[in-house]
Amino acid sequence: MFDVDLFVIGAGSGGVRAARIAAGYGAKVMVAEEFRIGGTCVIRGCVPKKLLVYASRFADDFADAEGYGWSAPKPSFDWPKLVAAKDQEISRLSEIYRTHLENAGVVLAASRAVVEEAQKVRLLADDRVIRARVILVATGSAPFLAPDVPGLEHTITSNEIFDLPELPRRILIVGGGYIAVEFAALLTRLGSQVTLATRAANILRGFDEDLRIALRDALAEAGVSFKFADLPRRVDKTARGLFVTLSRGETLEADQVMIATGRRPNTQGLGLEKAGVALDDMGAVKVDQWSCSTVSSIYAVGDVTNRVALTPVAVREGHAFADTVFGASPRAVDHTNIATAVFSTPELGTVGLSEAEARAGFACVDIYATRFRPLKAALSGRKEAVMMKIVVDAATDRVLGVHVLGEGAAEMIQIIGIAIKKGTTKADFDATMPVHPTSAEELVTLHSRSARHAPMKLDPGEAVALPDEERMP
Repeated sequence: MFDVDLFVIGAGSGGVRAARIAAGYGAKVMVAEEFRIGGTCVIRGCVPKKLLVYASRFADDFADAEGYGWSAPKPSFDWPKLVAAKDQEISRLSEIYRTHLENAGVVLAASRAVVEEAQKVRLLADDRVIRARVILVATGSAPFLAPDVPGLEHTITSNEIFDLPELPRRILIVGGGYIAVEFAALLTRLGSQVTLATRAANILRGFDEDLRIALRDALAEAGVSFKFADLPRRVDKTARGLFVTLSRGETLEADQVMIATGRRPNTQGLGLEKAGVALDDMGAVKVDQWSCSTVSSIYAVGDVTNRVALTPVAVREGHAFADTVFGASPRAVDHTNIATAVFSTPELGTVGLSEAEARAGFACVDIYATRFRPLKAALSGRKEAVMMKIVVDAATDRVLGVHVLGEGAAEMIQIIGIAIKKGTTKADFDATMPVHPTSAEELVTLHSRSARHAPMKLDPGEAVALPDEERMP
């Protein structure tokens, strides 16, 4: 009756993992991909972005070397050479993904696929209809262009930034999230004059406030110019480049304008509504804990579901889906306490609750925070600081969140994520022997509480306004 047991739409991180694991359970699997195998993360997301981040940090390394006794000619940077090297690595990784699928026995179709019915998919490249027992939607997300202003067609997104023929001398980045902040940091170090315009009054909404402020200040110190609560009103193309009018009336010239105002689930034109699949207001596929949509034969994983838009989450969801549907081992993904990092310079790593989130959900919250100059800066003379914050439930001593800003923050937070997932207490942190000299040792030597947030007790009959926090000396 069916041509395949599983048809996967999209060969990104989640779709590839689901296809491989399902095939390992003996399922007959077909995957359709209209662009390149590997998805956003491998082709035009996490991996190429991190390669550019590495490239940008050499600017600091060259500058710091003199303080450590090194002398060298003034370095120069070659953008086309970096882009070519990046392309070579991305092609290599994409072929590895292809090889893994082929070795697993998965059939690949280089085509856009649309859902015809609950168990039918049409391949547009050759108009074939494939009957599938189960359909998995793993199409990810796409950049969302906003605000919709005159001249928006002259702008680019994170899709195009990786393949520019030359490094922009002047660039306006619109947005304040992961992508905007990361590219502002790396392009500044590569030599671009960067302006960051945001709708909000600060960057990285939802992250811990103290680290948001510290990172903003560090980016400004590096040369990023900020325009808060000030978005483009129009973009005009001139002989000298792009002429941008901001909402507060200021104008500026740029060689490129990059829109990084967010991403939307990639569900348009897939035929999902016709098949009866419910979507939310953003166009995301509504799913249950098993990643099943409102149609029992259609599942979805990754960014297209708008649960937690991170590559490792998509991979875990794809694996859990295959275990559940084809491995007779039902497994739901736990989306709490997921560690994540912003690969700016300085780097930001975070897991668990921010201070504000903890105060909103717990009666009494203790804060342990520190800010210090890292040892590496002692001889380089670089003006930089590391910031760390531990958020604790005062009633149980359980660590609710850890936030790190500084070199190696992503590596630290990956390991700390294990502790937070296991419900580690502050006493466990204190009992851990530090590794010296490291920046990470500060996480286990923060013995003095820096703040306590708790309701203050009043004497009977007393009714006065009191502060909601107690700052420790």
